[in-house]
Amino acid sequence: MSKKLYIGNLSYRATEEDLKNKFGEIGECASVKIINDKFSGKPKGFAFVEMATEEAADEAIKKLNGTAMYGRGIVVNEAKPQRERKPGFRGRGRY
Repeated sequence: MSKKLYIGNLSYRATEEDLKNKFGEIGECASVKIINDKFSGKPKGFAFVEMATEEAADEAIKKLNGTAMYGRGIVVNEAKPQRERKPGFRGRGRY
């Protein structure tokens, strides 16, 4: 069963291919998604990597957490489940 990882403190220069190669050294990497700002389109500095097995994900956390990538020590943790968002008013523009 696959496991999703959160990758934080990511350099803005890092690409999905860079992450796929780095995590691919540990085990099979099922997917990679760098999160971009919806307005500017620029990277936000974090990503999600899905490893094909839980063992590979646990190994990636142990081996890659704190390692340097483009001069920054990346943070690798198990991703938390996404919260459900309620549609409608989001608190902008009304007093």
